[in-house]
Amino acid sequence: MSELDLSMIGPRIRSFREKRCLTLVELSQSTGVSASTLSRLEAGKRAPNLELVVPVARALGLDLDDIVPREVVDPRVEQTVKVIDGVRFETLAAASSPVQTYKVSMPTHPDGAEAIPDLHVHDGYEWIYLLSGRLRLVIAQKEVILNAGESAEFDTRFPHWMTPLEGPAEMLSIFSTEGRRIHMRARPLAEDE
Repeated sequence: MSELDLSMIGPRIRSFREKRCLTLVELSQSTGVSASTLSRLEAGKRAPNLELVVPVARALGLDLDDIVPREVVDPRVEQTVKVIDGVRFETLAAASSPVQTYKVSMPTHPDGAEAIPDLHVHDGYEWIYLLSGRLRLVIAQKEVILNAGESAEFDTRFPHWMTPLEGPAEMLSIFSTEGRRIHMRARPLAEDE
């Protein structure tokens, strides 16, 4: 761990302590570490070590990972594109993210308004925001039309289906991890597609 990472431990402890409305004396009583030592630790005037940080983490109800900062990684998302039945999914979140976010481009559906819904059910939750076009969304017996700028959220355990109306549609789609497994079963897009 670098010195920069270690220097962040004290301020993080102070932040967690203050969020819990604890004084240094109260934290001292629950950790067995003197209030003056805790004060120096929070101010960065005392080097953190496990003998100090472990009891503080326990007293604050935290894991060590909450106090000891992780290395900051490159925040850029590696973009991938997958096409499923003509619908293009571009990743907007890392695969390790607790939710998966995609820009979804749906081509014109020849039957749009008259198409018979092919309803799907799976674990998860989905949020969508329509960037352009119009979208027919069917959830169980409920059918709605979304216009650009509108959003919807729904439990994917209800039978659901969507299709663009009167032309292509683009949307942002956010899935819980369970939803990602169901929606993203496809081959990656070839370089020339």
